[in-house]
Amino acid sequence: MSRRRSQEIRGGRRALLMGRAAGWLARIWCRTLRVEVADESGMNLRGRVGEPVVIALWHSQVFCLPPVWSRWRGTSGLVALASASKDGAVVEGALSVFGIPVVRGSSSRRGATALVALRRCMTRGFWPCITPDGPRGPRHRLQPGLVKLAQATGAAIVHAHLECPTAWRLPTWDRLVVPVPFSRVRLVLGGALRVPRVLDDAAFEAERRRIEQILLSQTEDV
Repeated sequence: MSRRRSQEIRGGRRALLMGRAAGWLARIWCRTLRVEVADESGMNLRGRVGEPVVIALWHSQVFCLPPVWSRWRGTSGLVALASASKDGAVVEGALSVFGIPVVRGSSSRRGATALVALRRCMTRGFWPCITPDGPRGPRHRLQPGLVKLAQATGAAIVHAHLECPTAWRLPTWDRLVVPVPFSRVRLVLGGALRVPRVLDDAAFEAERRRIEQILLSQTEDV
């Protein structure tokens, strides 16, 4: 892949409109849910937090978690990472329904540029939201970008996960979770995870695996 092509952001007006339609569907759908919240982060995330935070959620949660989070805490101060592909434009359109700005990039395209942009957002107090197995998997395989961002900024990683006892799992690569309307869901925020600032390659990979295993241990639909 040429450097110019690797830096290209794809997706136009049609993809954004498709995303907005999906976002409104998710918003209306999830208004029917009965939501409980368990904040186990130790950071009182609904209040004022005095340190940087990165929110991690598996890609299977992208339909329902943004609207549920919006109901619980609002979305002011969040910024999301989406791929530079056409799919990323759909995500950008969907998240615009909730007022969440988007930085475009992934491990395969514009990754370094996106991480720099997220770091700049964090200096202004934003919390990045990252799907560490996105945009195309493998499912529940933690890509290094999340760990790199936490390492570079000293941010705490908090895993946000919806427990959905009654839900459909769609036949997509991520087994997208769609809660049954009017069902009960539980938003669980895992304990804050911190990454050492100095790591050699072997230690970095060990840290990536450690965080991956912790996130998996907090996931009901492994």
